Amino acid sequence: MNKKHLIIFTGGIVGILGVLLVAAGNPANMGYCIACFLRDITGALGLHRTETVQYLRPEIMGLVLGAFIAALASGEFRAVGGSNTLTRFTLGFFGMLGMLVFLGCPLRVIFRLSAGDLNALVGLLGLIAGVFLGTQFLSRGYSLGRTIPQSQTNGYIFPLFMLVLLALLLAKPAFIFFSTKGPGSQRAALGLALAAGLVVGILAQRSRLCMIGGIRDFIFFRDTYLLSGFLAMLAAATLGNLVMGKFNPGFANQPIAHSETLWNFLSLTLAGLAFVLLGGCPLRQLISAAEGNGDSAITVLGIIAGAAFSHNFSLAASPAGVPMGGKVAVILGLLVVALIGTLHTAQTKNRGGALNGTLS
Repeated sequence: MNKKHLIIFTGGIVGILGVLLVAAGNPANMGYCIACFLRDITGALGLHRTETVQYLRPEIMGLVLGAFIAALASGEFRAVGGSNTLTRFTLGFFGMLGMLVFLGCPLRVIFRLSAGDLNALVGLLGLIAGVFLGTQFLSRGYSLGRTIPQSQTNGYIFPLFMLVLLALLLAKPAFIFFSTKGPGSQRAALGLALAAGLVVGILAQRSRLCMIGGIRDFIFFRDTYLLSGFLAMLAAATLGNLVMGKFNPGFANQPIAHSETLWNFLSLTLAGLAFVLLGGCPLRQLISAAEGNGDSAITVLGIIAGAAFSHNFSLAASPAGVPMGGKVAVILGLLVVALIGTLHTAQTKNRGGALNGTLS
């Protein structure tokens, strides 16, 4: 199977699995949302106490472990890091604030669109705007610098962390929180969710699936390789929702969504800008961390910290709308992330050229 066929196949499989996971019990229109699932894991660990979004999502553990296995088998596992890790943590943090105001990551944009949620179309336009803004920094030399080789042990820590989470999910100790109502209580059977995660992890690692990278590459080079995977995902998920009778076009009364147009747009503008400066979307960050990239692992920790902060300080949106704190956080996030882009662009120019620090 050549690369183009592989990424189309990957997108189609992810789209189908997302619809099947919802049919099997996952929250409606959520499919395989990286942001939502990391938020639920954050809550399960007690880092936030919003009772409706707490669960150790096995899809995430399976995703990382599948990508780890694929990277080892292909000889692509390399322990690297040391590329502006605190900046990456900060970008991940603010990117998550944006996603939780929108109520979903780039993958969930696709799954919401596939079920007819037109609020996601507004979010997609915001995501494209954010990536476009980020490419203006990239074209001027923005870079977070080169990664350098690390101890192999350092690369194993993140997959090991996922194994620990999986063990906690199986053991269900008293200090782990599990929602009994709301989205966190809606879950596919553990075996199915874990298997779906493993499949997505393996395929995403081999195809390098990344929506942020796809939009970026199309803007820069008119290259449709990465985008073709998401078009296949949208087509497969839309067909699945039509077959399941779950296609409901419109803005109002969409599951786990709000219709505040401005904030749907601006929140994903923030996410698009943050993650293009990071070199890849949340899915890509997880895959890269599984391949041994410690900087991506730190980015994921920043995303988790953003989830904790959003819920502990009531910044995350809900179907009722976007709280004032969430609106302030999005505006502040846009300013901070733009400042990071500006400062790193200036520093790279002062060093005499761009350095390679992208993922996808």
